[in-house]
Amino acid sequence: IKQRNKERLAAYIREHNGIEVDANSIFDVMAKRLHEYKRQLLKTLHIITLYNQIKADPSLTVVPRTFIFGAKAAPGYHMAKLIIKLINNVAEVVNNDADVAGRLKVVFLENFNVTLAEKIYPAADISEQISLAGKEASGTGNMKFALNGALTTGTLDGANIEIRERVGEENFFLFGLTADEVFALKENGYDPMDYYRGNPELKAAIDRVASGFFSDGNVQLFQPLLDSLLYHDEYLLMADYAAYVECQDIASDAYRDQEAWSRMSILNAARCGFFSSDRSMRQYCEDIWKVAPVEVEVE
Repeated sequence: IKQRNKERLAAYIREHNGIEVDANSIFDVMAKRLHEYKRQLLKTLHIITLYNQIKADPSLTVVPRTFIFGAKAAPGYHMAKLIIKLINNVAEVVNNDADVAGRLKVVFLENFNVTLAEKIYPAADISEQISLAGKEASGTGNMKFALNGALTTGTLDGANIEIRERVGEENFFLFGLTADEVFALKENGYDPMDYYRGNPELKAAIDRVASGFFSDGNVQLFQPLLDSLLYHDEYLLMADYAAYVECQDIASDAYRDQEAWSRMSILNAARCGFFSSDRSMRQYCEDIWKVAPVEVEVE
């Protein structure tokens, strides 16, 4: 069923985006409202890192991935719109580079809405829920992905915590700072430049953007994003970068064993029944409203 859903989404992408994607690749999906705390920019840095690795060694063996984004930004949210621009520019470069053909594809789907979500959620292999710990209230997108058999890559934030408890920590790809660690790091003085200087792959990814490589030589276009990362980094992308890349490597290795991956996928779907609306309403009735079912006779 999962493979059939992936093939349907691949056909949609071919028709609407003009991009051929491999339905046998990992469908790595990040579909949600575009906001800096949700860290779509961290996902983009990961894509650039993989791209850099392949450019440095075109013979590198990687598990093929199709990165699928869906998002909308608030009308006046300039930084969010700039992130969307960067994702699309990265897609343009990656998708047309012969060195990465068959290994990486990037797709940003237009007009993300419920109708499109119905195509995306059932086709996802990996669900990206990578907001900075302590920032997410309790989003339900991650529940929809898990109910459809996607494995979550995520932080201990929002509903991720409950999902991980339900599906089992062995069926969830966890990374990143906890909320307490985030607070402690900020209290003790956080300098994102320390991470930029200390991690060659992170530096290379940022430098690739700064060089104008993804903007036809325009070094000013994405400067606001780079300045935010290097001198402020309110949402600690730099601090979580190394752990995130390592977590993604673990997920790629896990995908090589399709039997084990299928088992994890099935357990995600089966164990997330707890998040159904029927259970939620029943619990509200019992614990909050204190009302009982009423039998109705139908003639």
